[in-house]
Amino acid sequence: MSVAVAVVGLTAGVVAIGAIVVALVFVMAAVVIGREARRLDAMPARATIEIDEEVLWVADRLPRAITAELSYSDVRQILEWHLAYLGEHGLEVTSGDPIVVDAPVVVEGTTSVQNVLERAAGAGAGYTAEQVQAVLDFQIAYLVEIGAVGPEAEGGPL
Repeated sequence: MSVAVAVVGLTAGVVAIGAIVVALVFVMAAVVIGREARRLDAMPARATIEIDEEVLWVADRLPRAITAELSYSDVRQILEWHLAYLGEHGLEVTSGDPIVVDAPVVVEGTTSVQNVLERAAGAGAGYTAEQVQAVLDFQIAYLVEIGAVGPEAEGGPL
């Protein structure tokens, strides 16, 4: 009888120690997860530009006079040239992948339009300043909507 009591007491002790170990692991995991959640919450969100989504968003909002002259391919080309220009000023752009915005990129609107017009002329595309300006205006609106663009920078463009 005393052996049975000893085995039952030993089993209860092992179960109690196991429960304490499980509870400690749970508490440690909760602390680590909580700390990481606070750290990630403090970081600014990374905006991701999906070019296909951006093309549709921009094209659907262009004035009729502009959409009568530009195809989706034209809109995409203008957007890609502008993203390339932004890439030259610090925006990380990886062809074929979503574009992730990690750090501020500051450019001037008129310079952006001029840059796209120069690229278009080099490629033999006859876009007008009005067409490019309209596309870039809606591109900026799209970037604001997805959180990729913040307030106007102090100190002027790069």
